[in-house]
Amino acid sequence: MKRVRTMLAAVVLAAVAAAVVAGTHARAAARSGQRLDMSFRSEALGASLRFEAYLPADYATSGRRYPVVYFLHGLPAGPTAYHGASFVERALDRLGRPAILVAPQGSRRPQGDPEYLGRWEQAIARELPRVVDSRFRTIRSREGRALVGLSAGGYGAMLLALHHLDEFAVIESWSGYFHPTNPAGTAPLDLGSSAANARASAHTYVPALKRTLKQKPTFIGFYVGRDDDRFRDENKELDRELSEAGVPHVFRIYPGGHEQSVWATHAPEWLTLALNHLAAAR
Repeated sequence: MKRVRTMLAAVVLAAVAAAVVAGTHARAAARSGQRLDMSFRSEALGASLRFEAYLPADYATSGRRYPVVYFLHGLPAGPTAYHGASFVERALDRLGRPAILVAPQGSRRPQGDPEYLGRWEQAIARELPRVVDSRFRTIRSREGRALVGLSAGGYGAMLLALHHLDEFAVIESWSGYFHPTNPAGTAPLDLGSSAANARASAHTYVPALKRTLKQKPTFIGFYVGRDDDRFRDENKELDRELSEAGVPHVFRIYPGGHEQSVWATHAPEWLTLALNHLAAAR
């Protein structure tokens, strides 16, 4: 009899444990958003541009409008690299901060490296926000948009937002750089003229930025790994330039190199910074 009672107790405990685990999973699922794979015809590219939209868990029922975080992936990359933003989605879920995440293609061919320049700039900085605003309940102003990216996407985020401050109120670069580089990230990319090279460098805009931001207040933040030998020094250089020009910004150096573990670890902190400087869902 004692053995039977022990077995029954074990069965009950197992059932309770399973219920707890199921409940935990159900709550986690309820907090998770909805991922949509979408596209639009880009006039700038003369082709379709794909993007992933991640909607807040309460999007279908809330009736609210949401801020949008646009996230640019690293390069060189293939045409499906935009699917790699799942770690950012998970960070948003953990924060419980309602926002839409949009991750567009940064390349349409294997190992492409357009550096988010030229036609890509128009497609992502101008066309994409119009499309997203037309398809989703967004806060349809710069106060509701952040442009964030990692590595080459960090370069793209910084440069495109500086070119289009009427579109974005938050700029963040995660382990990025600030002038166009070759695919290895080891040498400058010559765009054919001094004027083109200057326009493609974030450093060019620093002297006038303090005055510009009086009309268009913008949060600027960037970080780099301490062991990131390719991009650490340029991050420190931009920090120095902005400080000398009196431009408010946030800069951090973290343990680690140019690696996913650094980006995943600090994604919640930097998403929080971005959302703190955007209009809240309403």
